[in-house]
Amino acid sequence: MPALSWRHRLARWDVRFSPYLYVSPFFMLFLVIGLFPLLYTAYVSFFDWSLIGGKGEFVGLDNYRAVLGNPYFTKSLVNTISIFLLSSVPQVLIALSLAGLLDTRLRGRTWWRMSILLPFVVAPAAVAIIFGSVFGDRYGLVNQALGWIGAGPIHWHVDRLASHLAIATMVNWRWTGYNALIFLAAMQAVPRDLYESAGLDGAGKVRQFISITIPMIRPTLIFVMITSTIGGLQIFTEPRLFDNTVAHNGGSDRQFSTITMLIYDFGWHLRDFGRASATAWLLLLIILVFAGLNLLLSRRIGALGDRR
Repeated sequence: MPALSWRHRLARWDVRFSPYLYVSPFFMLFLVIGLFPLLYTAYVSFFDWSLIGGKGEFVGLDNYRAVLGNPYFTKSLVNTISIFLLSSVPQVLIALSLAGLLDTRLRGRTWWRMSILLPFVVAPAAVAIIFGSVFGDRYGLVNQALGWIGAGPIHWHVDRLASHLAIATMVNWRWTGYNALIFLAAMQAVPRDLYESAGLDGAGKVRQFISITIPMIRPTLIFVMITSTIGGLQIFTEPRLFDNTVAHNGGSDRQFSTITMLIYDFGWHLRDFGRASATAWLLLLIILVFAGLNLLLSRRIGALGDRR
């Protein structure tokens, strides 16, 4: 077999190594701004680390025990899960329904598809101002509407469940359209002949959606559920902007404080980076648990659609 020329060798090296070179910038960037801070946070969590004094003595798991024994952590965890369930679950269901409607032959489909993305473009501060007026305790639009039907006003910034509903509404209003467009992009890739065959067999729109659409977009459904879980459990901007107290700790009794707000409180108010880092890693473990549950749930839904 004749020896390969340097041009052939270069072509082989190009085919073999070029894909790795093309994707390497992402992994290098992730290593610098993603993986390294994550590992460094784990390192800091084992030390008595102050914002002012810097690195202190090694304390092992004392920071984790201190955080788990803190009553504010338990309250923040319950608040975070409550807001997450009130926002992410309806958000995915509504986005899936909107995408199904936009995938039909609507008049002015382009306009409708663009309009549902408008809330995502609005700045979070503007969203907080808008919904601060809607859910105002004294002069809010919702309380005025309740007064018209004879119902008493709701203290949106004081009552725990009411504040969670208000914050979840802010999140849903901003992110539902974004997720709907992701679902719509996946639905556009589903072969149309599958629907035509199902229609000839007598399957209605609902049955087609459950038996064809959902199984075919299962990877996208898993992606949206996991990203919604990550974003929902890391919620910070909406509850902090919704807070009208001076301390901005999530209400006067921390009735809508979240774990990320507690991390901010530990790190910048108490200047304790050790406990802040430990709280961040506890949040990571919680996110992994919920992401795993969502993955199992989405597979069950897809398997149910396949059986039908």
